[in-house]
Amino acid sequence: MSRSTIVLAVLVAILLAGPMFIVVPMSFSTAPSLEFPPPGFWLGYYRRFFSDPNWTGPLFNSFAIGFGTMVLAMLFGAPASFALMRHRFRFRGVFRMLVLSPLIVPHIVMALGYYSYFGSLGLVQSMTGVILAHTCLTIPVVVLTLTSALANFDRRVENAAAGLGARPLTTFRLVTFPILRPAFLVAALFAFIHSFDETVIAIFISGRDSATLPRQMFNSFQMEADPAISAASSLLLAAVLVVIGARWAARLVKPQPARAKA
Repeated sequence: MSRSTIVLAVLVAILLAGPMFIVVPMSFSTAPSLEFPPPGFWLGYYRRFFSDPNWTGPLFNSFAIGFGTMVLAMLFGAPASFALMRHRFRFRGVFRMLVLSPLIVPHIVMALGYYSYFGSLGLVQSMTGVILAHTCLTIPVVVLTLTSALANFDRRVENAAAGLGARPLTTFRLVTFPILRPAFLVAALFAFIHSFDETVIAIFISGRDSATLPRQMFNSFQMEADPAISAASSLLLAAVLVVIGARWAARLVKPQPARAKA
């Protein structure tokens, strides 16, 4: 690796991680508003975040909506992935394009469409409407993750199970799913994160009682710049670091297969 490549990589890493070194210290600041560098340090913003219903309510809504979106996206995305990778049918290319179109169409355009359509169904300003809209946006993430895993899947193990008399459902439960379990877990995690982090659709569809945390952060910064937003940002960053650290720790403690002695 050349020196210029290393320098470029370091600059990109600094650019991406730079905001963390500003937001995290501000979350412990004693200033009455967002101020950097902090004049002092305390935990007041975190106490406000966990005691104010304006923050705890959207936090709970984001978890509920994210979990509901994850379940629905996996229920619809997994069969779509197997259909695209395992079967040849008419208009297969059109079906793939329709499934992946939410990644191409701007969110603001889709938000206007959902607002108009869900309004006629009475789903605007409801948690159900947000879950359905987020599911449509998240299915492409699930499909891309699972199709990538299926592309490298060795189907000879399924053929061997079928040759031994296993039914298709039994083969999937005992052979296919255990092998693809990491891909399913990653797809589910990406679906949850994609829903949890979405803002544009939530601004148009969610109401006061179904507001998500990203929408509350946007409104807070736009209206009054509540310093508790720095605590919310730091907590989200901490959650991501915990997940990454847990993954690394699991890989480190995973027992290695014993090598046979010569």
